[in-house]
Amino acid sequence: MGAPRRNRKKVQRPADIWNTQRITDEHKLRDDYGLKNLNELWRATSEIRRVRRNVRAVLSGKVKESTGKELVSRLSRYGIVKDGANLDDLLEITPQNMLERRLQSIVFRKGLAKTSKQARQLITHGFISIDGRRAKSPGYLVSREEENRIAYYKSINLETPKTDGVTPVAAATSEEKPEEKAK
Repeated sequence: MGAPRRNRKKVQRPADIWNTQRITDEHKLRDDYGLKNLNELWRATSEIRRVRRNVRAVLSGKVKESTGKELVSRLSRYGIVKDGANLDDLLEITPQNMLERRLQSIVFRKGLAKTSKQARQLITHGFISIDGRRAKSPGYLVSREEENRIAYYKSINLETPKTDGVTPVAAATSEEKPEEKAK
């Protein structure tokens, strides 16, 4: 758990907090990926910022070249960049690349859920597993190896009940009660 006085922020908020263009772009991303709030988007943006800062340090010679190779291998293992990428390719990654590798996005893309919000709900309620182990975090970054091992943890029926063009609520209210038939 760690010392409570040493907690660090995991999210760096945008500097231009009232920029309407940034706000509309972020809300579109939030809706497209089914994020709970903008903190999840800002967390991905902060991670991208950290990667770029490390790449610039390697390119300037302040940090060893092996650190850059480790960065490339880690990001390629998660599928954020392609195999054989170099340090210049890491400077071009976007938050969308990071959001695409979240468990929530992959569950939706694999067809295990009908919408990204439903994918989030299935994950948090424990219906999704990775390699037979229950996953409960929609923000979990899925590696390329784990992507094929995502499945349902327990069976679930996502089909809506079929009716004859009548909603279930309207069908229940339109039926006569047994007491009225007797009269």
